[in-house]
Amino acid sequence: MINVTQTFLPPIEEFQDILKRAWDKKWMTNRGELLLELELKLSKYLNVSNFFITTNGTLPLQIGLKALNITKEVITTPFSYVATTSAIIWENCTPAFVDIEQDSLTIDPLKIEAAITENTQAILATHVFGNPCDIGQIETIAKKHNLKVIYDGAHCFGVNYKSKSIFAYGDIVTTSFHSTKLFHTGEGGAVFVPNDILYKKCYYHHNFGHDGPLAYHGLGINAKASEMQAAVGLSVLPYMDQIIEKRKILTIQYENSLKENKNLTLFEYRDSTERNYSYMPIIFKTEAHLESVLEKLAASKIFPRRYFYPSLNTLPYLESFVSMPISEDICNRIVCLPLYYELEEQQVTQICNIINS
Repeated sequence: MINVTQTFLPPIEEFQDILKRAWDKKWMTNRGELLLELELKLSKYLNVSNFFITTNGTLPLQIGLKALNITKEVITTPFSYVATTSAIIWENCTPAFVDIEQDSLTIDPLKIEAAITENTQAILATHVFGNPCDIGQIETIAKKHNLKVIYDGAHCFGVNYKSKSIFAYGDIVTTSFHSTKLFHTGEGGAVFVPNDILYKKCYYHHNFGHDGPLAYHGLGINAKASEMQAAVGLSVLPYMDQIIEKRKILTIQYENSLKENKNLTLFEYRDSTERNYSYMPIIFKTEAHLESVLEKLAASKIFPRRYFYPSLNTLPYLESFVSMPISEDICNRIVCLPLYYELEEQQVTQICNIINS
């Protein structure tokens, strides 16, 4: 069986050797030695500072909204994983959807300004498949209207944009270290906050509001990662260059094999983007053709996934429906093909032959 992804796991002995350090100290959480070491190594690998690891990738979105004092309306994208919208609603804010660009699939800056009202306080945009939003235009609009900017960078580990980590843009950037992601800690995530004062506020929010063991900085929740998660991350991180290189080889094979297929289009990345090869999306001309291909692949026990489906503006628990025609259309026609470290080139050939036939 070939699934859309497969978790990369290093030799279990390497994980056990790292975990034993925490076991011997009997220190399993509360920012132990392993977590601090992983943060230091990630800081160097990504060339970023002012970040901390969390227990998952959704809490960072909620912490970001809370830290920025967002209580009203948040402009956001309908083309994302559900956590982007659910975090807004969970924090008692109102999502205001803006449609996406046809090519980049990221939120369309030309439509953001028209959606701004007196209640708008922030923009929460998603970098899709590791493809950056139009950061320049978004931040120009945000400055003009005094809005905060949060980027959901769950797909963006290792992505650089204009020679700088994508995690360095915006007021707050969040990411996921879920086991399906390029780099993972089993479950996990992180918050990147360029501003020193805001960073400290986010940090306290993720640790019950503690400012030292006996004092409180303010309101907080528990988003701390454990030493077990850190041990997974420390055992995976040394393989990252190797993982990305293998995925690049497979991606190039996919693209070369499918580029002449008239029934689909390949995803194009924004200029000045250093890719991480985290996903292999293709867009079919029609939903009927997509469904036909999925049926043929499933018959060979090959299971891609429809990222993202459905368009988030159609979620049943929203108070009102606003049509997002581009997002709704793309959601009906896009699929991500299997892509992971242990996938073999002959398996990619098999997948492409089925699609092309």
